[in-house]
This record gives sequence, structure tokens and C-alpha cells, in this order.
Amino acid sequence: MKLLLKFNLVFLLIFAIGLAATGRISWTLLERNARDEIAGSARLLMDAALAARWYTSTQVGPLLETQMKYTFLPQSVPAYSATEVFNDLRKKHAEYGYKEAVLNPTNPRNRAVDWETDLVTQFRSNKDLGELVGERDTPNGRSFYIARPIRISNAACLRCHSTVDAAPKTMIERYGPANGFGWTLNEAVGAQIISVPTQVPLDRAESAFKVFMTSITVVFVVIGIMLNVMLALIVVRPIAQLSRFADRVSLGELDIPELKRTSRDEIGALTRSIGRMRTSLVKAMKMLES
Repeated sequence: MKLLLKFNLVFLLIFAIGLAATGRISWTLLERNARDEIAGSARLLMDAALAARWYTSTQVGPLLETQMKYTFLPQSVPAYSATEVFNDLRKKHAEYGYKEAVLNPTNPRNRAVDWETDLVTQFRSNKDLGELVGERDTPNGRSFYIARPIRISNAACLRCHSTVDAAPKTMIERYGPANGFGWTLNEAVGAQIISVPTQVPLDRAESAFKVFMTSITVVFVVIGIMLNVMLALIVVRPIAQLSRFADRVSLGELDIPELKRTSRDEIGALTRSIGRMRTSLVKAMKMLES
């Protein structure tokens, strides 16, 4: 087996191991960063929803308090405002979702579906649980969600949701007396749920991974070609010349020109050693002839 072939086999083995290790590490980091980006986006949207609720509760609600005596205005309800804000967002980004899923809501659109009911049940069974995260399949693809409990921590909320008799008449006229009552203080009645798509960040991570791995492969190929050229010029060709020279000397061609190599590396030292050996052999042959 020739020297260049041996070198290339070892180089390919090292290249394969290095590429596999680099690919595994880089994809792990890229995927982790993509998922951190997804979670960060979800928490940012959750904070935006909380800000909309807080603005409605502290600034919009008090301004509409007088009108509420004559007509129920859902715009004064924090949950309604937050949902409307995100409904407008969904006109351009249908894959994002926000819902205040409630087991027994006043507004029917907030009623929890099966998977949302499971989240609310977990919050009801564990009062210390402050957040749930996970992924689920949707018609728009894989989706990451963050859920936080909706707990009745303010007794003022029970004015509308404790009993039918205590609720504002205007609210009952709008939604009826069947739903949204029987809530108790500190009870988890529902969950705020933000859903964000996972496919877009993961696609970006995959695209970056492909570009990175392609670049690494090209760099390795270029390095391999350069190493082959250097090895052929610096090692293989001089050794081949030495081999041919030694063969001719061993066959008795003692009058061939001496190899000239001035380099101070190992091949230069070998060339000079073979030259001295040839000189010694010539002297020995002349002594025998005389």
C-alpha cells in the first residue's frame, strides 16, 4: 500500500470522526438555542397579555364603571381585552395563539377544550404550581405552549362570578345566568395559555446547521488536497528518488550522479547517508579490484 493511500485512509477516518462529533455538538447547541428562542417568545407574549390585562384593569375598567350600570361592556374585562389584542395579532400570525381557558366561563369562547382542561386540572390539584410548558401537534404544525393558572386572588372578582344574584344585571342580560358562577377565592378557575410555533426557529436552526456542516466539509476537503500536495512534494517524491537511486546502486551502477539535497530535515539526512554509503561502496570496490 502506497504512502499517499495510507495517509488518505487515516485522514478520511479522522475526518469522518471529527465531522460526526462536530455535527452532533453543533446541532445540539443550535436546537437548544432554537428552543430557548421559542420559550423566550412565548414568555414575551405572556408578559404582553399580562400587560394588556393590567392596563384594562387599572385604567380602562374604572372609566367604564358608570356605563356598566346601564350596559355591560366586555371591554372593561381584562381577559376580554387580552384576547382581543391577540385576536388582532392572529390576523397576520395565525400560528400564534392565546386563550384564557376556563372550566366554567362567562363568555363561551373561553371554555376550555380537552387538553386545556387537563392543564387547568393540574393547576387545581397543585396550588404551588405556577407554570406548565410543553409541546403539542396543531393543524399549523408543532406548537410550544406555556400555561399559567388563573386564580381568584382578588375578592372583587367574585362580585361577577360568585352567584347569579350578586352579579351585575347587565352582565346576566348579555351572557345569561347559566355560566361563569360558583367561583371561590384562591381557586384556579382556568389557565392563560400562549402557543407559539416551533417549526420556524427549528427550520432556521436546521438551515444554519447545513451551512455550517457544508463549510466544515469544504474546509476539510481543501485541507486534504493541500496536505496531499505537500506530502507528495516534500515526502513522497524525494523518497521515490532515493528508492530509485538505492535500487540502481544495489544493481551495481556505481557511476550514477550523486543525489543533491541541501535540506536539513530527515529526508535530507537520509539522502546524505545514502550518498556516503555509495561513496564507501565505491571505495570498497576499488580496493577489491586493486
